[in-house]
Amino acid sequence: MPKRPFALLRPSRRTSAVVFASPHSACDYPEWFVKRSLLDAHSIRSSEDAFVDRLFESVPQHGAPFLIAGAPRAFLDLNRDATELDPALIYGVSRVGHNPRVASGLGVIPRVVSNGRAIYSGKMPLSEAEARIETYWRPYHTQLQALLDESREIFGRAILLDCHSMPHEAVNSVARSGLSRPEVVLGDRFGVSAETGIVDQVEEIFTKAGLRVARNAPFAGAYVTRHYGRPARKQHAIQIEIDRSLYLDEKRILPNSNYESFKALIDHIISELVAIGLPRQSLAAE
Repeated sequence: MPKRPFALLRPSRRTSAVVFASPHSACDYPEWFVKRSLLDAHSIRSSEDAFVDRLFESVPQHGAPFLIAGAPRAFLDLNRDATELDPALIYGVSRVGHNPRVASGLGVIPRVVSNGRAIYSGKMPLSEAEARIETYWRPYHTQLQALLDESREIFGRAILLDCHSMPHEAVNSVARSGLSRPEVVLGDRFGVSAETGIVDQVEEIFTKAGLRVARNAPFAGAYVTRHYGRPARKQHAIQIEIDRSLYLDEKRILPNSNYESFKALIDHIISELVAIGLPRQSLAAE
Protein backbone atom coordinates (compact mmCIF):
# COMPACT_ATOMS: atom_id res chain seq x y z
CA MET A 1 0.00 0.00 0.00
CA PRO A 2 1.14 3.64 -0.38
CA LYS A 3 3.27 4.39 2.69
CA ARG A 4 1.17 7.22 4.13
CA PRO A 5 -2.14 9.01 3.55
CA PHE A 6 -0.50 12.43 3.28
CA ALA A 7 2.54 14.57 3.97
CA LEU A 8 2.08 17.87 5.76
CA LEU A 9 4.67 20.61 5.35
CA ARG A 10 4.18 23.16 8.10
CA PRO A 11 5.76 26.58 8.48
CA SER A 12 7.73 27.35 11.64
CA ARG A 13 5.03 29.95 12.32
CA ARG A 14 1.72 30.43 10.53
CA THR A 15 1.34 33.96 9.24
CA SER A 16 -1.44 33.51 6.67
CA ALA A 17 -4.99 32.18 6.41
CA VAL A 18 -4.06 30.45 3.12
CA VAL A 19 -3.78 26.66 3.00
CA PHE A 20 -2.21 24.96 -0.02
CA ALA A 21 -3.02 21.37 -1.01
CA SER A 22 -2.03 18.97 -3.78
CA PRO A 23 -4.38 15.95 -3.96
CA HIS A 24 -3.06 14.47 -7.22
CA SER A 25 0.76 14.68 -7.18
CA ALA A 26 1.54 11.46 -5.25
CA CYS A 27 3.67 8.89 -7.09
CA ASP A 28 3.97 6.10 -4.52
CA TYR A 29 2.65 3.19 -6.59
CA PRO A 30 2.76 -0.17 -4.78
CA GLU A 31 4.45 -2.87 -6.83
CA TRP A 32 1.44 -5.19 -6.44
CA PHE A 33 -0.86 -2.47 -7.74
CA VAL A 34 1.19 -1.96 -10.92
CA LYS A 35 1.45 -5.73 -11.48
CA ARG A 36 -2.31 -6.09 -11.11
CA SER A 37 -2.97 -3.26 -13.56
CA LEU A 38 -3.33 -3.55 -17.32
CA LEU A 39 -0.98 -0.56 -17.56
CA ASP A 40 2.77 -0.38 -17.20
CA ALA A 41 4.50 1.65 -14.49
CA HIS A 42 4.81 4.66 -16.80
CA SER A 43 1.33 4.72 -18.32
CA ILE A 44 -0.39 4.42 -14.96
CA ARG A 45 1.09 7.83 -14.04
CA SER A 46 -0.66 9.68 -16.87
CA SER A 47 -3.41 11.11 -14.63
CA GLU A 48 -0.91 12.25 -12.00
CA ASP A 49 -0.24 15.95 -11.37
CA ALA A 50 3.44 15.16 -11.60
CA PHE A 51 5.86 17.45 -9.73
CA VAL A 52 3.17 19.83 -8.46
CA ASP A 53 4.31 18.95 -4.94
CA ARG A 54 7.83 20.05 -5.86
CA LEU A 55 6.67 23.21 -7.62
CA PHE A 56 4.94 24.35 -4.42
CA GLU A 57 7.37 22.94 -1.86
CA SER A 58 8.49 26.42 -0.73
CA VAL A 59 5.01 27.21 0.66
CA PRO A 60 6.01 26.71 4.35
CA GLN A 61 8.90 29.16 3.96
CA HIS A 62 6.29 31.85 3.31
CA GLY A 63 4.20 31.09 6.40
CA ALA A 64 1.49 28.72 5.12
CA PRO A 65 0.95 24.94 5.37
CA PHE A 66 1.06 22.59 2.38
CA LEU A 67 -0.85 19.29 2.41
CA ILE A 68 0.32 16.66 -0.11
CA ALA A 69 -1.50 13.43 -0.96
CA GLY A 70 0.23 10.14 -0.20
CA ALA A 71 -1.91 7.91 -2.42
CA PRO A 72 -1.64 8.30 -6.22
CA ARG A 73 -4.68 9.42 -8.16
CA ALA A 74 -4.91 6.14 -10.11
CA PHE A 75 -5.16 4.33 -6.76
CA LEU A 76 -7.58 6.74 -5.07
CA ASP A 77 -8.91 10.12 -6.17
CA LEU A 78 -9.02 12.60 -3.29
CA ASN A 79 -10.93 15.10 -5.43
CA ARG A 80 -14.01 12.86 -5.41
CA ASP A 81 -16.66 12.28 -2.80
CA ALA A 82 -16.14 9.04 -0.86
CA THR A 83 -19.58 7.91 -2.04
CA GLU A 84 -18.69 8.14 -5.75
CA LEU A 85 -18.23 4.39 -6.12
CA ASP A 86 -18.24 2.85 -9.58
CA PRO A 87 -20.53 -0.19 -10.03
CA ALA A 88 -18.62 -1.10 -13.19
CA LEU A 89 -15.48 -1.58 -11.06
CA ILE A 90 -16.66 -2.51 -7.57
CA TYR A 91 -18.80 -5.54 -6.67
CA GLY A 92 -21.82 -4.82 -4.51
CA VAL A 93 -22.29 -1.20 -5.56
CA SER A 94 -25.70 -0.21 -6.87
CA ARG A 95 -26.09 2.44 -9.53
CA VAL A 96 -27.82 5.45 -7.98
CA GLY A 97 -28.83 8.17 -10.44
CA HIS A 98 -26.44 9.38 -13.12
CA ASN A 99 -23.03 10.67 -12.12
CA PRO A 100 -21.01 11.59 -15.23
CA ARG A 101 -17.69 11.27 -13.39
CA VAL A 102 -18.44 7.78 -12.17
CA ALA A 103 -19.95 6.79 -15.53
CA SER A 104 -16.72 7.79 -17.28
CA GLY A 105 -14.63 5.72 -14.87
CA LEU A 106 -13.44 8.61 -12.71
CA GLY A 107 -14.99 7.82 -9.35
CA VAL A 108 -13.21 7.87 -6.01
CA ILE A 109 -11.53 4.58 -7.03
CA PRO A 110 -10.75 5.33 -10.69
CA ARG A 111 -11.43 2.69 -13.31
CA VAL A 112 -9.40 4.51 -15.99
CA VAL A 113 -6.51 6.91 -16.35
CA SER A 114 -6.25 9.68 -18.95
CA ASN A 115 -7.70 9.04 -22.40
CA GLY A 116 -9.99 6.40 -20.93
CA ARG A 117 -7.36 3.66 -20.59
CA ALA A 118 -8.53 0.91 -18.24
CA ILE A 119 -6.53 0.30 -15.07
CA TYR A 120 -7.94 -3.15 -14.20
CA SER A 121 -8.99 -6.25 -16.11
CA GLY A 122 -11.85 -7.03 -13.73
CA LYS A 123 -13.70 -5.83 -10.64
CA MET A 124 -12.70 -5.48 -7.00
CA PRO A 125 -14.63 -6.29 -3.82
CA LEU A 126 -16.36 -3.46 -2.01
CA SER A 127 -14.23 -4.20 1.07
CA GLU A 128 -11.07 -3.29 -0.86
CA ALA A 129 -12.54 0.03 -2.03
CA GLU A 130 -13.71 0.83 1.51
CA ALA A 131 -10.26 -0.02 2.92
CA ARG A 132 -8.60 2.45 0.54
CA ILE A 133 -11.09 5.15 1.52
CA GLU A 134 -10.63 4.55 5.26
CA THR A 135 -6.84 4.37 5.03
CA TYR A 136 -6.15 7.28 2.68
CA TRP A 137 -9.22 9.37 1.83
CA ARG A 138 -10.55 10.02 5.33
CA PRO A 139 -7.21 10.90 6.97
CA TYR A 140 -6.35 13.33 4.16
CA HIS A 141 -9.69 15.13 4.34
CA THR A 142 -9.71 15.15 8.14
CA GLN A 143 -6.32 16.85 8.08
CA LEU A 144 -7.39 19.30 5.39
CA GLN A 145 -10.44 20.40 7.37
CA ALA A 146 -8.30 20.71 10.50
CA LEU A 147 -5.97 23.11 8.67
CA LEU A 148 -8.91 25.20 7.48
CA ASP A 149 -10.39 25.24 10.99
CA GLU A 150 -7.01 26.37 12.29
CA SER A 151 -6.98 29.20 9.76
CA ARG A 152 -10.43 30.38 10.80
CA GLU A 153 -9.51 30.20 14.49
CA ILE A 154 -6.29 32.21 14.05
CA PHE A 155 -7.19 34.57 11.21
CA GLY A 156 -10.98 34.62 11.15
CA ARG A 157 -11.12 33.06 7.67
CA ALA A 158 -9.60 30.27 5.59
CA ILE A 159 -8.51 30.29 1.94
CA LEU A 160 -7.81 26.90 0.34
CA LEU A 161 -5.75 26.86 -2.84
CA ASP A 162 -6.09 23.39 -4.35
CA CYS A 163 -3.12 22.95 -6.68
CA HIS A 164 -3.32 20.85 -9.84
CA SER A 165 -1.78 20.53 -13.29
CA MET A 166 -3.61 19.96 -16.56
CA PRO A 167 -2.49 18.33 -19.82
CA HIS A 168 -1.61 20.90 -22.48
CA GLU A 169 -4.32 19.42 -24.71
CA ALA A 170 -6.97 19.99 -22.04
CA VAL A 171 -7.52 23.58 -23.14
CA ASN A 172 -7.68 22.83 -26.88
CA SER A 173 -11.41 23.55 -26.86
CA VAL A 174 -10.76 27.02 -25.48
CA ALA A 175 -8.13 27.69 -28.14
CA ARG A 176 -10.45 26.47 -30.90
CA SER A 177 -13.09 28.94 -29.77
CA GLY A 178 -10.81 31.78 -30.81
CA LEU A 179 -9.79 32.77 -27.27
CA SER A 180 -6.17 32.80 -26.19
CA ARG A 181 -5.02 29.49 -24.72
CA PRO A 182 -4.97 29.79 -20.92
CA GLU A 183 -1.91 28.62 -19.02
CA VAL A 184 -3.69 28.72 -15.66
CA VAL A 185 -7.35 27.94 -15.01
CA LEU A 186 -8.91 29.06 -11.74
CA GLY A 187 -12.00 27.15 -10.60
CA ASP A 188 -14.41 28.65 -8.09
CA ARG A 189 -17.55 26.73 -9.10
CA PHE A 190 -18.67 29.79 -11.07
CA GLY A 191 -18.47 32.09 -8.08
CA VAL A 192 -19.90 29.69 -5.50
CA SER A 193 -16.83 28.41 -3.64
CA ALA A 194 -15.00 31.69 -2.94
CA GLU A 195 -15.65 35.40 -2.71
CA THR A 196 -15.10 37.08 -6.07
CA GLY A 197 -12.66 39.55 -4.54
CA ILE A 198 -10.35 36.75 -3.42
CA VAL A 199 -10.47 35.06 -6.83
CA ASP A 200 -9.73 38.44 -8.44
CA GLN A 201 -6.60 38.73 -6.29
CA VAL A 202 -5.43 35.24 -7.22
CA GLU A 203 -6.01 35.93 -10.91
CA GLU A 204 -4.14 39.23 -10.74
CA ILE A 205 -1.11 37.54 -9.16
CA PHE A 206 -0.83 34.96 -11.93
CA THR A 207 -1.49 37.56 -14.63
CA LYS A 208 1.14 39.94 -13.26
CA ALA A 209 3.58 37.02 -13.37
CA GLY A 210 3.02 36.87 -17.15
CA LEU A 211 0.66 33.89 -17.29
CA ARG A 212 -2.61 33.76 -19.23
CA VAL A 213 -5.50 33.01 -16.88
CA ALA A 214 -9.05 31.77 -17.42
CA ARG A 215 -11.83 31.00 -14.97
CA ASN A 216 -13.90 27.83 -14.75
CA ALA A 217 -13.31 26.68 -18.32
CA PRO A 218 -12.63 23.89 -18.81
CA PHE A 219 -12.19 23.22 -15.06
CA ALA A 220 -14.55 24.75 -12.50
CA GLY A 221 -13.47 22.58 -9.58
CA ALA A 222 -14.71 19.22 -8.31
CA TYR A 223 -15.28 17.71 -4.87
CA VAL A 224 -12.68 19.75 -2.97
CA THR A 225 -13.92 23.16 -4.07
CA ARG A 226 -17.56 22.09 -3.82
CA HIS A 227 -17.17 20.63 -0.33
CA TYR A 228 -14.79 23.13 1.27
CA GLY A 229 -15.90 26.32 -0.46
CA ARG A 230 -18.18 27.92 2.13
CA PRO A 231 -17.79 31.70 1.78
CA ALA A 232 -20.68 32.32 4.20
CA ARG A 233 -18.58 30.57 6.85
CA LYS A 234 -15.45 32.52 5.87
CA GLN A 235 -14.02 29.41 4.22
CA HIS A 236 -13.04 29.86 0.58
CA ALA A 237 -11.75 27.28 -1.91
CA ILE A 238 -10.16 27.87 -5.32
CA GLN A 239 -8.81 25.22 -7.68
CA ILE A 240 -5.63 26.12 -9.57
CA GLU A 241 -4.84 24.22 -12.78
CA ILE A 242 -1.43 24.84 -14.40
CA ASP A 243 -0.53 23.76 -17.93
CA ARG A 244 1.93 20.90 -17.50
CA SER A 245 3.86 21.80 -20.64
CA LEU A 246 5.17 24.91 -18.86
CA TYR A 247 7.46 22.75 -16.73
CA LEU A 248 7.03 19.11 -17.73
CA ASP A 249 7.92 16.78 -20.58
CA GLU A 250 4.46 15.22 -20.57
CA LYS A 251 5.39 12.08 -22.50
CA ARG A 252 8.38 11.22 -20.34
CA ILE A 253 6.83 12.63 -17.12
CA LEU A 254 10.06 14.42 -16.32
CA PRO A 255 10.91 18.09 -15.74
CA ASN A 256 11.60 19.87 -19.03
CA SER A 257 14.27 22.46 -19.75
CA ASN A 258 12.01 25.23 -18.41
CA TYR A 259 11.39 23.57 -15.05
CA GLU A 260 13.86 25.51 -12.91
CA SER A 261 12.90 28.93 -14.24
CA PHE A 262 9.20 28.11 -13.93
CA LYS A 263 9.68 26.87 -10.37
CA ALA A 264 11.39 30.18 -9.54
CA LEU A 265 8.37 31.99 -10.98
CA ILE A 266 6.02 29.83 -8.88
CA ASP A 267 8.10 30.62 -5.77
CA HIS A 268 7.45 34.32 -6.38
CA ILE A 269 3.76 33.66 -7.04
CA ILE A 270 3.50 31.66 -3.80
CA SER A 271 4.81 34.60 -1.76
CA GLU A 272 2.07 36.81 -3.21
CA LEU A 273 -0.66 34.19 -2.81
CA VAL A 274 0.26 33.76 0.85
CA ALA A 275 -0.01 37.53 1.31
CA ILE A 276 -3.70 37.37 0.39
CA GLY A 277 -4.29 35.65 3.71
CA LEU A 278 -2.26 37.96 5.93
CA PRO A 279 -4.18 39.56 8.80
CA ARG A 280 -5.85 42.67 7.48
CA GLN A 281 -4.17 44.92 10.03
CA SER A 282 -0.79 43.71 8.73
CA LEU A 283 -1.78 44.68 5.19
CA ALA A 284 -2.97 48.08 6.36
CA ALA A 285 0.37 48.72 8.03
CA GLU A 286 2.39 48.03 4.89
